Parts: sequence; structure tokens; C-alpha cells
Amino acid sequence: MENTTVESTAFTSKQIIIIAILALLQFTVILDFVIISPLGDVLMKTLDMTTAKFGFTVSAYAFSAGISGLLAAGFADKFDRKKLLIFFYAGFIIGTVFCAFAIDYTTLLFARIFTGLFGGVIGSVSLAIVTDLFVIKQRGRVMGFIQMAYATSQILGIPLGLYCANHWGWHSSFIMIAVLGVLILIAVLTQMQPITKHLELQSNKSPFLHLWHTISNKNYQIGFASIALLSVGGFMLQPFGSAFLVNNIHISQLELPMVFFFTGLSVLFIMPIIGKLSDKVNKFWLFTGGSILSVIMIVIYTNLDPIPLWQIVVINMILFMGIMSRMVPATTLNTGIPEMKDRGAYMSVTSSLQQIAGGIAAVCAGFIVHQKTKTSPLENYDILGYVIAVITLCSIVLMWRVSQLVKSKNETSVK
Repeated sequence: MENTTVESTAFTSKQIIIIAILALLQFTVILDFVIISPLGDVLMKTLDMTTAKFGFTVSAYAFSAGISGLLAAGFADKFDRKKLLIFFYAGFIIGTVFCAFAIDYTTLLFARIFTGLFGGVIGSVSLAIVTDLFVIKQRGRVMGFIQMAYATSQILGIPLGLYCANHWGWHSSFIMIAVLGVLILIAVLTQMQPITKHLELQSNKSPFLHLWHTISNKNYQIGFASIALLSVGGFMLQPFGSAFLVNNIHISQLELPMVFFFTGLSVLFIMPIIGKLSDKVNKFWLFTGGSILSVIMIVIYTNLDPIPLWQIVVINMILFMGIMSRMVPATTLNTGIPEMKDRGAYMSVTSSLQQIAGGIAAVCAGFIVHQKTKTSPLENYDILGYVIAVITLCSIVLMWRVSQLVKSKNETSVK
């Protein structure tokens, strides 16, 4: 692909290939992370983990991903983005294989740390590629398609992963992800051209000075804070989702794939719509609407008593429609903040802070939620819901600041 953006809002065939590769790549990275949640009840029982230990297992990936992202941020704009993507994705695949061969809590914990060191940088590199190759009027749709990877992981990945876990053990879920990752890596190697235009804008600053320049920019700091806060709610709610459904709502392990399938189906339906809306209407108000819907559904969800399967499916579908309706406009707005010469570093820092904030959130959730025995109901899940609701409302204020910065920047560029 040429290292130039196209002013037309229509996608070229080469752009479509890039979108497909990035979406599939994100599918494996997201699935590797979110599969921990539906496997949570099995892992806690099989590896004899408490809710606190499981929280650390989830946060281990997030913390290592955040740290590696910060370390890589200063170098992110110094290399061909394709080469960076290949290096970190290969490491991610190796880490996933390590997870598959974990035999206890300790080995799984270290495997998650290793996987996070590589997986945590992939998202920011992908975002930088999107920002380099697509104009702002295309990015809403591009992010809508790429973030459909989340829905696809729910519809195909998690049910398939749970099927493998139920028939061949939880280790097989990670083997499945690693095999798929190898196929996608081959596609990156053969179909993606070098992405180097940003190198023309680089100064002779050292990587660490470049990182400091990015972190110290006050406008960038607002973007960092908004995206970091955005991730807290998801990291708090999702890790104990399967344990809550099994032990509190009395959904069986065999019924879990159906819950995740229909939840993902709803997201798959809503994401293209939100992507198009994000390119046509005010992104901040779209984000606000999704946030309000999320708050209402989170409070309802975390206070549920045992109900029929079809009702929990409907509630989950509406809940995740609200959550994902926030992600596209928020991510699109955030890509409008950095200058081209800082994009790689900015996206790396953003992704790092997002992961670190999420890791802290997962640890906190592990201490808020309690479970007396392996089969007893989770306690304080309703309190967790109220905490998430307050954080979600606070994120609206920060996202308003981001929208004002992007608006000001666009007006200045027009002049």
C-alpha cells in the first residue's frame, strides 16, 4: 500500500485488505485476553485460585502490557510500523503457547506476563497504522470494522474456545488462538507493505526524549486520562462475568457459549451502525448516549437474581451494545489529538495507560468481589456495579475535553 492517505472517503481494495488483516489480528489479541473471563470459573476451580488470585492473573497481562507499551513508546515512531507489528505479534503468539502449557497458578501468571509484554504494544501499532493510512473521515468506519473483532471473539472465538475447553481442557483454547495467530502473521508478512512515511518527519531526538516530549504535552495528557478511565469499567466487570453467571444466575457451563454468542451478535450488528454514525454525527454526544445506556444496564445486571437464560441473554445484548457504542467514537476522537510525528508514541502511551489502569481495576475488582467457596455465589457484585457506574459518568467529562481539543485542532488546520 502507498504510504499516503486518500482524501476520498471510499476505501480502495488495498485499504480493505489492511482493514481485514488488522481486524483479524485484533480478533486474536482480544480473544486471548477476554477468553480468561469465560474460563474464569473453570480456572478458579481447576487451579485452586481465589477471586483475588484470579484478579492478579487478569491484571498480570494488563500490567506487563502497559509497561512494555511505555518502554516501546519512544521507539514507536523510529521504525517501519510493519516491522514493529511483526516483532510484537510473533512474541504474542509465543506467549499464548506458553499459556497453553501452564500447569498451575504460578506458571499461568508468568505466561500471562510474557504474553502481555508483546500483546500490549500491538493495539497501539495498529492504531498508528490506521491513523497513517486513513483520513479522519474514514476512521470511524475503520475503527467500527476493527472493533468488530470484539464481537467476533464473542460470537465465534469464545464459544469455540469454551467448546474446546469443555471437551479437551482449558489449555486447548490457547492452542487454538496460537494456530490462528500464525496464519494471520503470514498474511501480515505477505500482504502488508512497509509503512514509513512518519519517518520523514522524525527529528534526531533520542527515543527517551521523544517519549518525554509526548508524555509532557498537556493536550496529550487529557487524551491519555480519558482513554485510561474508559478501560476501567470493562476490566472491573468482565473478569468475573462467567463466575457470576454460573454461581449467581445458575447458568451452566454448557449454556455459557450461548450467552457470549448472542452478546457478540448484538455487538456485530451495532458496530457498523455506530461506525457510520461516528463519521456523520457529533462523536461526543454519541459517546454520551452509549455511556448513559451502559450505566443503566450495568446497575441492572450486577443486581440480578437467578433468571431464565433468554432474559440474561437479552440483558447482556443491550449492555454490550451500550459499552461498544462508547468505544468507537472515543477511539476515533482520540486518534485526532496527536500530530503525525508523535502518533506512534502517543498510541503506545495511550495503550499502556489503558492497560495499567485496567490492571489496577482488575485487582480492585478481585478484592471487592468475594466467594466463600468454589461453588458459592459471588458477594458484593452489586457494589462493583455502582463503582463502575460512577467511573463511567466521570469519563463523559474527560471525553468532552478531548472533543474540544480535536475541534480546536481541526479548525486551526483549516485556517
